[in-house]
Formats: sequence, C-alpha cells, structure tokens
Amino acid sequence: MGEFQGFKPDAMQFLVDLAFNNERPWFQAHKNSYERLLKEPLEAMCADLAAELSKRGVPLRADPKSSPFRIYRDTRFSKDKTPYKTNVAASFPWVGDGVALQVGTSERHGGGYFHMSPEGSYMGGGMWHPEPARLAAYRRAIDEDPETALGALNDPVFLARFEPVHGDTYKRVPTGFAADHPHADLLRLKDITFGRELSTDEVFSSDLPTVLADDFAAAVPVMRWLASLPATT
Repeated sequence: MGEFQGFKPDAMQFLVDLAFNNERPWFQAHKNSYERLLKEPLEAMCADLAAELSKRGVPLRADPKSSPFRIYRDTRFSKDKTPYKTNVAASFPWVGDGVALQVGTSERHGGGYFHMSPEGSYMGGGMWHPEPARLAAYRRAIDEDPETALGALNDPVFLARFEPVHGDTYKRVPTGFAADHPHADLLRLKDITFGRELSTDEVFSSDLPTVLADDFAAAVPVMRWLASLPATT
C-alpha cells in the first residue's frame, strides 16, 4: 500500500457520471472503475500521508483501511434515497497526548479531514458538531483562560495558511456569558473548524500527501488545544 500517484481526471469524471447514474445496477457494472480510480488511490494516499505525518511528528492517524469513508450512503433517515455518495473523503483522528479523537463519529471531538468531489476539494479539521459537554468546555476555556485559547487559535503559522477558526454560529452569545463579551464571536460558534480549498493541480499531484501533511502540521497548535478540552463537565 502506498506509492500514491495522484488522482486522475477520470476519477472526477467517474463521480460526475455517478451523480447522473446513482443506482445500484450502474455502480455494480462500473465497480472495478470505482476501485481503480478512487478507492485504491485514496487508500494509497492515506498510507503515504501516514508516512509524511510521521516525518513531521504530527499526531494524526492516517490509515488506508479506517480513514476512508464508505461510498455507500446511509439512507435510513434521509428523503434522498440515492445509494451512493458523489464524493470521496477520509478522516484522520488525533492521537496525540494519549487521546484518540475522531472526526465524523458520534463524539466528533476533532481531527483532520480530506474531501474530493467535482464541486470542489478541500482539507481541514477541528471540531464539527461537538457534543454539548465538549462545546461547554470550549466556551469555559475561552472565558476563563483566553490567553491560552487565543495563543493557539491565533498561532501565526496557523493563520498564515488558514482563515481563523469558523463554523455554524448561534445568533446570540450563549446563556451565562455577557452579551458584550470580548470574545463573543468565538463563544457563538457551534463548530470550531478550519480548512482550505485544494486546487485541481494539488489533487491530481502525486505530492498531495506532502501538501496535506504540511497543512496539518501548521494546524497542530489548534488541534492540540481542542484535543486538550475535557469531554465531560
């Protein structure tokens, strides 16, 4: 596993074609193409990313078996019953400081993420839809220890590569905090995430694992601080 050669233009075309033929008979007839163009390259990319992360001492786990998301959609509670996703993606849990955190799980604590689709490709990370206890811990940290929080969130290496953390927000500052709190914008966040768009050249390049590893390395201060927040009240 490894030796990623870059995603090919045909991989994007497969996703376009899948969007117009999102049904099991078509996918089964083209499953070999899916595996050759998307599944196997994504696994190779994760394997090479693991090596690049290790070189940089970035404590994210990239694993060719567990990191990629399945192409199959969970349609049980969705009005959209199309069976397949029209993107490929992978998550990379934070495993630093003895804590394993996974983007996209029921706990949704944090980590890294990669997404590729014809509509756009990007990488990022942080905490998406964190459970109430961790979101409450985040708010307490912003309120009670802003120096540490802002030291991570405003890390110059991070901000040189990404916009400030962002996400869905509440209209008002949460109950228990002053409406004119000096860090009201941070307190109103529902998600604490970061990311950037990836160019087509980057996605199609064999250097994509190196690009992603450099991006994640720049975000370590933010991810480490988020990972340190207690999961319980």
